Amino acid sequence: MGRLRSDFWVSAYLRRCGGQAIPAMLRRRGSAEAGAILIKLDCLDGTAALFGPTPQTEVEDRDTARSFTRMHKDERISTVDAEARLAREISYDPDLWIVEVEDRAGRTLLD
Repeated sequence: MGRLRSDFWVSAYLRRCGGQAIPAMLRRRGSAEAGAILIKLDCLDGTAALFGPTPQTEVEDRDTARSFTRMHKDERISTVDAEARLAREISYDPDLWIVEVEDRAGRTLLD
């Protein structure tokens, strides 16, 4: 069985966040079949965290589940830095998806 299409995964993720009363919205629609997915966590205090696909070399089991990793060393970065990084990522990969989650407690439901 192959990996879920990006559009299905994003739809399910948004529904899962909504079910936990965590505001999440689609900011950018990418390639439906295989676009990379980035998650921006806005902590609503001027800080954010960015999560992107875990590199294949770091994935232990080769199952089809998506795995995410923090895209920066610090736990959080400024929202200005996060937006600049997202703009760079879009310039590298115009097919990527961006989902934004807003949660003061820092919940992403990515585990």
